[in-house]
Amino acid sequence: MGIHKYFRSLNELERIIRCPGKFKFEEHSVAAHSWKVVQYAKTLADIEEKNGAIIDWKKLYEITSSHDYGEIFIGDIKTPVKHSSIQLRLLIQQVEEGMVNHFIEEHIPEEFKSIFYNQLREGKDDSVEGLILEVADKMDQVYEAFAELQRGNTEKEFVVMYRNALIKIKNIDLKCVEYFLEQVLPDMVNEETISSIDIKRITEEALAL
Repeated sequence: MGIHKYFRSLNELERIIRCPGKFKFEEHSVAAHSWKVVQYAKTLADIEEKNGAIIDWKKLYEITSSHDYGEIFIGDIKTPVKHSSIQLRLLIQQVEEGMVNHFIEEHIPEEFKSIFYNQLREGKDDSVEGLILEVADKMDQVYEAFAELQRGNTEKEFVVMYRNALIKIKNIDLKCVEYFLEQVLPDMVNEETISSIDIKRITEEALAL
């Protein structure tokens, strides 16, 4: 089947819904999430560049656009479950990587295999690009959870998602994180809301930890 099999498989990302099993005012597919992560990441990288960082843009686009490709095989596992223990998180990652590698071995032509192994690998690491991916990924959790809370969704999982994503972001040492927390987040929190949940208080508590 060759690379055609890979191109066809991308349609499946449009049918995988994030945060399954919970009431949501808006459904978000993994494909939409991946697109948004790329948009966040390129702006975050611009901020880093303005502050003297050297960005490998090719690597950045590769890892951000493909970071959730493995969910084609395992679906979107709820964040609280995925991160309930380090052992479980590592096991899920091993299964996902194994299935991606098996797909490449089975369907990708030999001359492109090394490229696909590189592009579809786990991109979150200690490099500036890997850290930007981590921030961008968590930013989308913040925005998705905030949108639900803002509209009055009282599902506890969105409070937990919003809070934990903010905590993760603030602990990443990048200039773009400082910019997000100081310039972007206040605009978000000050938007009009019909929620009975005190989003501003949750935000302040998360940033104080």
